[in-house]
Amino acid sequence: MPEPTPAPPPAAAPVTGRQRLLNSLWPPRLTRAQLTVAVLLCVLGLGLAIQVRSTSDNSALRGARQEDLVRILDELDNRTKRLEDEKRRLESQRTELESSSNQAAEARKQTAQKEQQLGILAGTVGAQGPGIELTVSDPKGLVEPDKLLDTLQELRAAGAEAIQINDVRVAADTYFSGAAGRVEIDGKKVSQPYRFKVIGKPQDLEPALNIPGGVVQTLEKEQAGVSVQRSEKIIVDALRPAKRPDYARSSSQ
Repeated sequence: MPEPTPAPPPAAAPVTGRQRLLNSLWPPRLTRAQLTVAVLLCVLGLGLAIQVRSTSDNSALRGARQEDLVRILDELDNRTKRLEDEKRRLESQRTELESSSNQAAEARKQTAQKEQQLGILAGTVGAQGPGIELTVSDPKGLVEPDKLLDTLQELRAAGAEAIQINDVRVAADTYFSGAAGRVEIDGKKVSQPYRFKVIGKPQDLEPALNIPGGVVQTLEKEQAGVSVQRSEKIIVDALRPAKRPDYARSSSQ
């Protein structure tokens, strides 16, 4: 008997397009080009999402009623006005603080200057400046205290601002006592020669002493030697103790 013919193998099922797509995607085989395209697609999607959200917000405003839009604008205007008012207030405070600080600094400066001026007049602080040196020698002890007082008054009238006689600082209440050859200034004995250190304008001080019948001629009649020298720097360093008055008080208190 003839042998039976074997049956032909079944025909393979045709591959669809979806199967080909799945086969190409899995297992994944990413190349550099594919990875770059994926990143670009992500960035593009993020941009589209942001644009859609912004468009949605704008759409919300476009869809609002006219009354709501007017209210929103009024709130924005009021907020802007409040911020501008706050800015002006802060700027005004800053200006006031700067002005107050400048005024306080100027007041302190003027107070310090006034204190120095009063200290010089009171004899409680040292002083220096142009002036003259007047030396009165009395070898025979004939110069009376009142002659030295006249000399002091003449110097004050000529514009002396600070005076020192030997080691005694002259002030408003300075007084002379004693006798010829035993002169005392403010109760302190001073010996000759009497050296006057005077701060002031030399062009006024020296002529005032040398006028006819003035201090120099009067002292020379007492057989005293008198010399006057101008100087651009006279140092008055003798000090008087600062005393607080017992009864007098400032009328501004």
